[in-house]
Formats: sequence, C-alpha cells, structure tokens
Amino acid sequence: MKRVLFVCLGNICRSPSAEAVLKRTLAVRKLSSDVAVDSAGTCNHHIGEMADRRMQSAATKRGYDLESIARQAIAQDFKRFDLIVAMDRQNYRDLESIRPGSATAELKLFSDFLANNDPVDMPDPYYGGAHGFEQVLDILEEGCDALIGYLKTTSRP
Repeated sequence: MKRVLFVCLGNICRSPSAEAVLKRTLAVRKLSSDVAVDSAGTCNHHIGEMADRRMQSAATKRGYDLESIARQAIAQDFKRFDLIVAMDRQNYRDLESIRPGSATAELKLFSDFLANNDPVDMPDPYYGGAHGFEQVLDILEEGCDALIGYLKTTSRP
C-alpha cells in the first residue's frame, strides 16, 4: 500500500480538502485499498481543529466529507509516507527544513500534477471569499487524477 500526505499551512483548508478529494477519487476507481491518505500542516496554529467551515461548506456541495483533524507535519512523516505533497512553495521549504537525512518519502508540489504546473502555488482561500474555496476544489479535482496516474507508475511499494 502506498501512503500519501498532503501538507498546507494550517491543515484546515487545502490539505484536508486534497485528502478528501483523493480519497473519493480512489474510491470511485476502486483503489482505496491501494493508497492511504492523510493531511497535515506546517504550523501548529490549528492542531485538533476540524477543517474551516467555509471549506467544509464548499466541499459538502460537491459531495466531499472533510473529516480530518488538523495536525502538524513532523520529521517522522518522511518515513511513514511514500509521497508528501506540499500545496505551495513555502510549505515545500518548510517541509524541507524538517526532512531528516534518512527520509524515504518523495516530496513534491501539488502543481507537479497540474497541466503546465499551473498554478505553481495552490491559492490559500483562508482570507478570501467563497470563490477561493471553489477554486481550490477545482484545482484539486484536476490534480488528483494525475496524482493517481503518477502513483500507478512509481516503483515505490
């Protein structure tokens, strides 16, 4: 079984949504037993909280259940997961700073799974309006299909 971890800043908008979108996409394709999915944040501001209510609302309208509880990414995640996906370049740098020398996980940007790597940084909808939450879901739906294709072609267990 492959293990994927999505990481954003607070683990209340982008990464729990990515977790939910990938889980449902895997279920539709009958691949749930092949891939374990989790999410985390690079900061500790929201540990123990559910996803932002505005993100939950947007996700629910599309049939996604954001059930994860926010946690902070830790160095051990680089040994527990096969693939860690950062939502933006700052998250990527923050993850690189805690990455142990013995890390086995591959670290990628979510944009690596988007056509033309666009947008490079997944927009953070936290301080914006409702449109931002919808935009995040649109981007996640596009990228998760490509991510599944990538997982199928990698030789990692």
